[in-house]
Amino acid sequence: MRADHPETTKASSSTDGGPPPGDGDLPARGAVLREYGPAALEWAASYLERVSELPVLAPVAPGEIAAKLPAHPPEQPESFDAVLRDVDALLLPGTTHWQHPRNFAYFPSTSCEPAILAEMLAATLNSIPILWRTGPAATELEVVVLGWVAELLGLPAGWRGQIEDGASTSTLVALMAARHKTGRDVVVSSEQAHSSVDKAARMLGMTLRKVPTDSGFAMRPDRIGDLSDVAVVVATVGTTASTAVDPVAEIAPRCEADGTWLHVDAAYAGSAMVCPEFRWAFDGVQRADSVLVNAHKWMLTPVDCSMLWASRPEDLRAAFSLIPEYLRTPDHEDALSLSEYDPALGRRFRSLKLWATLRCVGRTGLQAYIRRCVRLAGEFERWVAEEPGWELCAPRHFALVCFRREGDDQLNRDLLQSVNASGEMFVSHAVLDGRYTLRLVVGSMYTTEADVRRAWELLRREAG
Repeated sequence: MRADHPETTKASSSTDGGPPPGDGDLPARGAVLREYGPAALEWAASYLERVSELPVLAPVAPGEIAAKLPAHPPEQPESFDAVLRDVDALLLPGTTHWQHPRNFAYFPSTSCEPAILAEMLAATLNSIPILWRTGPAATELEVVVLGWVAELLGLPAGWRGQIEDGASTSTLVALMAARHKTGRDVVVSSEQAHSSVDKAARMLGMTLRKVPTDSGFAMRPDRIGDLSDVAVVVATVGTTASTAVDPVAEIAPRCEADGTWLHVDAAYAGSAMVCPEFRWAFDGVQRADSVLVNAHKWMLTPVDCSMLWASRPEDLRAAFSLIPEYLRTPDHEDALSLSEYDPALGRRFRSLKLWATLRCVGRTGLQAYIRRCVRLAGEFERWVAEEPGWELCAPRHFALVCFRREGDDQLNRDLLQSVNASGEMFVSHAVLDGRYTLRLVVGSMYTTEADVRRAWELLRREAG
């Protein structure tokens, strides 16, 4: 429907939901939270209870949501209950539900309830640690919590971590530091590395060299070539398309011999290292210069929370530190300011939600969650392997299954489109060995075996 049709739902007017403050007056501090906070929390709890009943993929066309929103900003204040109503009426129909138990696409992001509450606290505090003085708690908690996670994942003691918004930024930081440290302009990665490596190299004007992969889609160390002119090698532990694991232990000595920075992208699979049985994938990582893991992918923490560790944080500081006079604090010149270690000056209090997750879920809770995801993916893999007319397309290392219907690429494209259009599930695809391949990743904390079986039954039905 067009925005000018009378039957189109429109955002509520300023007269809905009770009288707003008048004459530009602001409500008393805490008044809105006390009046509408319970309703917002109830909305959040109700959403999590009913999300499995909603269509996973938003059944809307591009521009459809925008057409239902007013073309101009409101002149008068509105009450928050009007906002809540419009979230339901206007925005929820256009939401793809990442918390849905049958969202199996990309790498599902799921958020535990303590972390959701912590996000509210972080927004309330609105701490902005542009330097230590402006956010002592935010700065020091970030360092401590990243130390906790490093211990959980088995990273070396002494590495220091910081939180970026996403893996693309973490990779960009690593490449910038590597170029500054080495004075070189070549980036090496496998042909299966994430596109963020390509984008970072392009943004920095660096030359990207791709290395072929083996039959399991992991980088071939024997094809890396000469590294004497290379600033950084990006090794991936859990590639995006198939979760292949590059042999870091074989790559690291080559980098050390030629003075090349080694950056490990473990954005997805890194969280699995909380389970000792998956530590094989981190073999050699202790020799890396930097490592990234996304807590918002598989550590029950809301987006955005990409963790970046450096074995020599002074190299990051050398690349990024720039302190104008107006940011100097003579009484605390030696205090740690994280803005000296990446491109951003302002940063959010992201560590608060991660702190809440670790405290309220714990090592045992994270291990149980990850193991359940892997077990359910293993069940799905077994069903595919045992079903005539279907094939597996890559080794399964974690909770991703790459598979396809036997036949041509168009058959599998049509299959993906039909199952996603059903609203019952959401899967994504990749191209492996030149073939269109479906990807199913178990990542939601709410996914059960019944959800995975329902997805398999839908796939078989639509394929038939």
